[in-house]
Amino acid sequence: MRTATPPPVAPTGDHHGLAVVLFAVVVLVTLAITFWAGRRGGAAEDFYAGGRDFTPLQNGFALSGDYLSAASFLGVAGLIALYGYDGVLYSIGFLVAWLVVLMLVAELVRNAGRYTLADVLALRLRRRKVRAAAGGASVVVTLFYLVAQMVGAGSLVALLLGTNSAQARTWTIVAVGGLMIVYVTIGGMRATTWIQIVKAFLLVAGSVVLTVLLVVRFHGDVLELMRQAAQHSGAGQRYLEPGLKYGKSFTSRLDFFSLGLALVLGTAGLPHILSRFYTVPTARAARRSTMWAIGLVGGFYLMAIALGLGATALIGSAEVRQANSAGNTAVPLLALVLGGGNGSTGGVVLFALISAIAFATILAVVAGLTLASSAAFAHDIWAGAWRGRPRGSRGSRGGRARGRRAVVPASRRERGEADAWTGTGTADGAGADGAPAVAEHDEVLVARVAAVGIGAVAIVLSLFAQQLNVAFLVGLAFAVAASANLPVLLYSLFWRRFTARGAVWSVYGGLIPAVVLVAFSPVVSGTKVALFPGMDFHWFPLENPGVVSIPLGFLAGWIGTLTSPEPADPDRYAELEVRALTGAGAV
Repeated sequence: MRTATPPPVAPTGDHHGLAVVLFAVVVLVTLAITFWAGRRGGAAEDFYAGGRDFTPLQNGFALSGDYLSAASFLGVAGLIALYGYDGVLYSIGFLVAWLVVLMLVAELVRNAGRYTLADVLALRLRRRKVRAAAGGASVVVTLFYLVAQMVGAGSLVALLLGTNSAQARTWTIVAVGGLMIVYVTIGGMRATTWIQIVKAFLLVAGSVVLTVLLVVRFHGDVLELMRQAAQHSGAGQRYLEPGLKYGKSFTSRLDFFSLGLALVLGTAGLPHILSRFYTVPTARAARRSTMWAIGLVGGFYLMAIALGLGATALIGSAEVRQANSAGNTAVPLLALVLGGGNGSTGGVVLFALISAIAFATILAVVAGLTLASSAAFAHDIWAGAWRGRPRGSRGSRGGRARGRRAVVPASRRERGEADAWTGTGTADGAGADGAPAVAEHDEVLVARVAAVGIGAVAIVLSLFAQQLNVAFLVGLAFAVAASANLPVLLYSLFWRRFTARGAVWSVYGGLIPAVVLVAFSPVVSGTKVALFPGMDFHWFPLENPGVVSIPLGFLAGWIGTLTSPEPADPDRYAELEVRALTGAGAV
């Protein structure tokens, strides 16, 4: 039986220069794309939707680039390297989630919205408080996701530099935060999309190279790969069986069910995924984009399973955990071994290439997340809920944006309702609740400023979460998205009786419990790997709140609707239904 390769360490000596140069190339290429795309136009449609002229193939790559984050490339493979079968189950949740997106939301959201989730709700529920609730929830979700990506970046660069010091990780997090602010403020959606396309291609190509080298290493014998992985896992045969991480007690099994529920349902509520459907010209293109994304994501996760097993077989779970307690560096270390080992030119080159690809992955995803959160703040909270609707929007080529308008009688405006805005502004030039319309360039300026503020907040939060597994952190973001965004979206699209009160209650009824339960869970205190390991104020036993907060989001929306003093307007639902299903009047 083969023996495992001696555990590697990070590159040392002269090889440091090569790895740093490759990282610098990634940064320079992404900055070049940003400045190139940033000159293509500054209108709202360019900044938020990239001009809506991407093809289904391009958008499919961008969707997979948005989705295949540090959690996928670093976190999932790391979980498999540490926990075997249970880590594989984790990856399945990420993939199955796309079926929900394809069947329930892709085309309908593309037809019914303009830039954000709140646009879909506002077509039927024309209230400022609905926009404010949806926009606020989107900002919270993206912050959770941003923290995961930046923690992954810190672990990766610390490994590259051959150190596990907190100082190296801290400066990396600050640098990534600064870069993501530049990407969004200068390039907007067009630059973000092209960065994600390039990143997705590199990520899939790098995974294919590693998988081929791994298969060659074991002469195509998958069973031998699994035996070696079990042997060097420290758990023996239990590594290949369920329960190593989530099967120790009823609480841990319930925690895994909660995590799986959040992963499967959360994707359809992620703001940066929903906003990507607006970058294509039609709903049919949105559906085809999703199908491309499913193929790319599915192929990647099959390779991630192999890479996680390979890391355990050739390195060992103990050494993976020693390099990073959460397993986030398993794939780069595997690349070092497959290339020839520490000290060899081939090993260091492959290590540096894979690390650079992982870094590009992080940069692309944080750009998409920052753009989604800044759009939610500027378009939904500032322009939609606080200042009123934007004036007539113009497309990327300077002409009037496509769309139509539905004028609401003055009696409805007096009750706090706004005109349905689908691209050309209101009939009287006023915004929500009769407020003065907001100039388009002012809204885009606010979005750019918001990107700076959100980036700063994400940096601060990431500094406290450096020891947590990035895939686990993303699981929290999925739980919040599934609790706050998905119920209100499904109710709005499919329930004729749904009201504005139901929408607000649904968002806050899922968002607040999810955040509160996380704050009082073992993630924050009470364990050695918690955010505050020296404190213990947790009373919620589960690490993921999805099993509690997701039903609460649906329940709150149902109760809010039943107790609403005003019934739902059937004409507005009919308008939403026709537009969502046929695309008539879609932007």
